[in-house]
Parts: sequence; structure tokens; C-alpha cells
Amino acid sequence: MPGPTVDPDGDQTAPAVPLRPEGASAEAPQRAPFPTATVITLGSLVALGPFTTDLYLPALPDLTADLHSTAPAAQLTLTGSLLGMVFGQLLFGPLSDRLGRRRPMLAGLAVYTAASLLCAFAASMPVLVAGRVVQGAAGSAALVIARAVVRDRLEGVAMIRFLATMGLISGLAPIVAPVAGAQLLHVTDWRGTFVVLALLGAALTAACAVGVHETLPPERRHSGGPGSTVRAIGGLLRDRLFLGYLLTGTFAFGALFAYVGGSSVVLQEVYRITPQTYSLVFAVNSIALLAVTQLNGRFLVQRHSERTLLLAGLGTAAVAGAAVVLCTTVWDTGLAGVWPALTLLMGSMGVILPNANGRALTMAPHAAGSASALLGTGTYLCGAVVAPLSSLGGHPSATALGAVVLGCALLALAAYLPLCRSK
Repeated sequence: MPGPTVDPDGDQTAPAVPLRPEGASAEAPQRAPFPTATVITLGSLVALGPFTTDLYLPALPDLTADLHSTAPAAQLTLTGSLLGMVFGQLLFGPLSDRLGRRRPMLAGLAVYTAASLLCAFAASMPVLVAGRVVQGAAGSAALVIARAVVRDRLEGVAMIRFLATMGLISGLAPIVAPVAGAQLLHVTDWRGTFVVLALLGAALTAACAVGVHETLPPERRHSGGPGSTVRAIGGLLRDRLFLGYLLTGTFAFGALFAYVGGSSVVLQEVYRITPQTYSLVFAVNSIALLAVTQLNGRFLVQRHSERTLLLAGLGTAAVAGAAVVLCTTVWDTGLAGVWPALTLLMGSMGVILPNANGRALTMAPHAAGSASALLGTGTYLCGAVVAPLSSLGGHPSATALGAVVLGCALLALAAYLPLCRSK
């Protein structure tokens, strides 16, 4: 049975609407969908996060050399961005529940644009890391509020399917970003990638100002201050099912970011591939994520239970991590064995993340911003912790990358099995 929802004051109310209510058609009527232009804009807002992390990945070795730094220090630019996203979502999510969606979104995008320019002109690694923290915090407004906007209008299977449509747009970011970043290195240096991010931030600010309307009317906003926000967040965290889905998505995202944070250095320095070849590997793996996400939203959720899908996805992620470890310790397969295992990992995320996050969002119809903030905070905090682990000790290691992926997948299973069982 579905768990209770949590109201703005953190109290449990009626049971949440299940992803597929018993006896109801998967095509049950829902509130009016968004215009096509708004769908594109919302998808682009969600894409800003992966674009921020992925565009400069092919330039990490050059960035490290130019600033006279080390690989672990360079990976802190990714960690800094993720930490910024963690705390930024805790700010912008609840703020959007109080002030509406538009104003916090526009403010965040404007600051993101300025922070991207700061990164472009950074003269040292500490300045760049600081700029990335601000960039991540400000850019998190796009991610957390876009999810809240969708939750304002849709629920259940319709929400999962709409998130899949958004994913079709935002899923292009991990494919396009590293390829574009590698090609940018032919005409500019790593600083140019941050100029491009600043231009992207400015374009999204304009698009939101024109095309994204307010979805949270004044009568549904929170009138309380920080205390009300704390109570709402506390109520969500006290709900066993919400906490279970939150932890499941968090640890699964950790496995994903172990790959995102470590693959650039590992594949280029351990397997000696070029930035352009790395961008191809990353693009193929991202296509796997995008394809499975669409398959999940348009087919799998209609025919299989959430438990079946999540157990299959989590098991596949664990197998992928174990395969990387085996291919680098027991079998010396080189890139020919590691690459397919990483592709399998990315495909599993297309099942795990939308189902875990979508299920959690259904439990907070009156605190969508706070719920979205918790989801984003957990995932990006875990990502910030695991991103540098593949280069512990100053040396990138494919074995360490696989071990982190395996560990995160097992932690996700350990959270899902006891917490997300039916009451």
C-alpha cells in the first residue's frame, strides 16, 4: 500500500496516489499538460545540471596542467559543484514553496550565469572550486524547481511519463556535453567551456522569463517561515517509505556519479584514450541511459510493478560494478571489458532513478519543493562524496571506480529492501 503524504507542516495526511492505482486505467485523466515550448524549457532546465558537470570533463587533464594542480584537486571542481547543488536545493526548494516557482528560478539562473563567468576567468584552483560551488548552488534552482513545477500539475503514472518526456530532452545533455566539450578544445581552452555555460545560463533565464508561468497559486503557498520548512522536511524524513525511496535514489545516484566523476581521468589516463574518444564512450553510455529511461516511462511502468523494476535495476547496477572490478583484477580485459560494464550501469539508472524519485514525489503533493530539494540534496551529496574516490591516493584506478559503483548499488539495495516493503 502507498504511504501517507506529508502536508506543509510536516503532518501525515491521506495515502499518496500510487503510480498505478488498483483498478484504474493507466490512462486515467490528469490535469492539462504543459505547452510544447514549456516542456522543452523544463527539460532544458533539468539538463542544466548534467551539462554543468559534463561539458568540461574532457578538459580536466588540461585544466589540471594549466593551473599547476593535481588530478584529485581538479576533481574537487566537480565535488564543489555537487556540494553547491546540495545546499542550493535546500534553499531554492522550500523557497519556491513559499514564494512560488518563477522568482526563485529566475534569480538562481541569473546568479548561475555570473558564476560561470567567474569560473572562466579563475586564476587558481581554489578560485575555480569556489566558483563551481556558487555555480552549482545557483544552477540547482533550475533542477529542483523544474521537478516541483511538474509535481504541481501531474501525479502518478502521468507524472512518470511526463518526466520521461522531459528526460528525452535533458538526457541529451550527457550525450552532447562531453562531445561538445571535446570539440570546443579544438577552438578554445577549458575556460571557453565556462563561457559557453554562461551563455547557456543567460539563454535559459530569458526562456523562463518568457515561457514558464507560475504553477503554484498564492493560496497553495506556505505562509510560515523557516520553522514551517523544518517541520515539512522532518515530516518527510519520518515517513518510512519516503525515506526508503530517498535513500535508494541517493545511493544509486552515487554509483552514477562515481562513473561521471571518475571516468574522464580513469579512461584517459589508465587506458590512454584521447578526449575525443572519451567523448564517444561517454555519449554511447549516455544513449543507453536515455533509451532505458524512455523505455521505462513509455512501456515498463505500464506492465511491471515498481518493486520488480527497482530490484531489476539495482541488481543490474551491482552486476555492472562487480564486472568492472573483475575485468581489472581477475581478467585483464582492458577497455573492451570495462566499457560494456559501464554501459550496463548507465542503462540501469534509466530504471532506478525515475521510479525511485517519482514514487517519492507522489508522497508530498503539498510540499513538492521541499520533497524535490531532499531528493536532490541526497543524490548530489552522495555524488560529491564518491566523485573523487576513483583517484584516491593521487592515482586513478578503474578497480576503485568499479568498487565504488558496486558499493553504492549494494547500499541502495540495503535501503530499498527493508524500507520500501508494503506495510
